[in-house]
Amino acid sequence: MPLRHALLAVAVAATWGLNFVVIDVGLEQVTPLVLCALRFALVGVPLAFFVRRPAVPWRLIVGIGVALGIVKFGLLFMSMDVGMPAGLASVVLQAQAPFTLLLAALVAGERPTGAQSAGLLVALLGIGLIASASGGGGMTAAGLAMCLAAAAAWAVANLLMKRATAADPIALMVWISLIPPLPLLMLSLLIDGPSSVETILHLNAKSLLAVLYIAAFSTLGAFGAWSFLMKTHPAAQVASFALLVPPFGLTFAALLLNEPLGPLQIASALLVVSGVALSTTTVHPLTKLSPAR
Repeated sequence: MPLRHALLAVAVAATWGLNFVVIDVGLEQVTPLVLCALRFALVGVPLAFFVRRPAVPWRLIVGIGVALGIVKFGLLFMSMDVGMPAGLASVVLQAQAPFTLLLAALVAGERPTGAQSAGLLVALLGIGLIASASGGGGMTAAGLAMCLAAAAAWAVANLLMKRATAADPIALMVWISLIPPLPLLMLSLLIDGPSSVETILHLNAKSLLAVLYIAAFSTLGAFGAWSFLMKTHPAAQVASFALLVPPFGLTFAALLLNEPLGPLQIASALLVVSGVALSTTTVHPLTKLSPAR
């Protein structure tokens, strides 16, 4: 891989790592489901007029949109709103890789290799270490549970996206982004009340910049660059750079949000990242690292 492409991959990982901090900033004014709805609306609504729908069935577009956009990101944003620190969220969300292994074994009958099974156990040990510190650094049990559920929903989305591998990834991202906004806004009305949706009309500059970063840089810009790298180089080689997302997430959260980064956080993060690395050592259609967008 040329140096410029390696640097691009690192920049993508840094963009996604910083994204967790930006989400935390956006949640200062906007409720989690509204923030999530805005993220997808800014991607899907304008670009669907210019990007042709990918050649996949509508049921698949809707399924991915629900699993990834509504459930996974809705739960992630809610977990951070109720006490999941941004840095640790970037770590725990990587449980999507071992969860995908488990789900593939249960649904598709695909047996994990010995290395993948070992990676699953190591990652779960790291998550258990994080759970043992529940309450430290502002983390709550509810926040951790929601973040783990988000990772599980991402695993479901991975299985669905496997069926759309022939589709252009940018077009797929644009069209699945049309699915979450209205359901998320309706859920916000039910859970948080009408005032939650009314905040859209009164976004301050900081919240507006946060939404624009999440939509333009984290979703379209970084995902477009990632797709280019995936098409240009071996998938396993590119996927390894996704392991940089948790270190970037923890570092940015410590520097910008003053989140604690002590020995326990570092040890648990290393266990999760090492487990994910082990579980993806064998090139496998379901267990390649998915981008943490």
